[in-house]
Amino acid sequence: MMSTLFAPRRNRQGAADARRTVLSSRGRFWEPGDLALTPSTAHHLLGELEARGELRRVRRGLYWRGTKTPLGMAPPPSEQLIEALAPGPGVGPAGLSAANLLRLSTQIPRRALVAVPERAPSGAGPVAFVSRATRTGRAEAGLNATEVAALEVLDDWTAVLEVTPNEATRRLTTLLRSGVLRAERLTQAATTEPGRTRARLAALLRAAGRDDLAARIPSPDPRTRQSALATLAAA
Repeated sequence: MMSTLFAPRRNRQGAADARRTVLSSRGRFWEPGDLALTPSTAHHLLGELEARGELRRVRRGLYWRGTKTPLGMAPPPSEQLIEALAPGPGVGPAGLSAANLLRLSTQIPRRALVAVPERAPSGAGPVAFVSRATRTGRAEAGLNATEVAALEVLDDWTAVLEVTPNEATRRLTTLLRSGVLRAERLTQAATTEPGRTRARLAALLRAAGRDDLAARIPSPDPRTRQSALATLAAA
């Protein structure tokens, strides 16, 4: 009987401790599993704090504790949001976001587009995700965001470039030579990339003096290769 009487008190004390812990935090995400409470109590507590403006709901079961402003809780930085929703290697910008990162375009999309080598999580706030589930080599090779951006640009090429193709080719070649883009990692990842991407990457590797790596990339069919290289070398 005594343990039964003390249980509600312990539950209230646990919830109060969890509340203080959340309110004392800054710049982090919270999920029910982060709290030493029963799932239903944790969900209720986080929902209550969100309703009071102490947390910002990112999606079901995920909340952000940042800086409070007159307009409410400020949203999480895009980089931290991406890391929370799509952690791990092989994740990086796609589309205009990729071209902008590599300084091949000055356009900044309204929502950052991020490619993930798996099923895409639902977007949140300023970030949208696109699935690259078949391009598993990106994660296996441990590509970083800049390297993923390079593959995305090589795939989209004429659709995302603001500079000329020749200028883009020169810049990517320079990044390969400097090691900012790790040639060995990209070569490893290339096996699961589309044919046009493989053809363009092999050409860039040759331009960077890495014929040995270019030879390891599976060549696409002749028509795909010819079309891809024609746009790569366009004036």
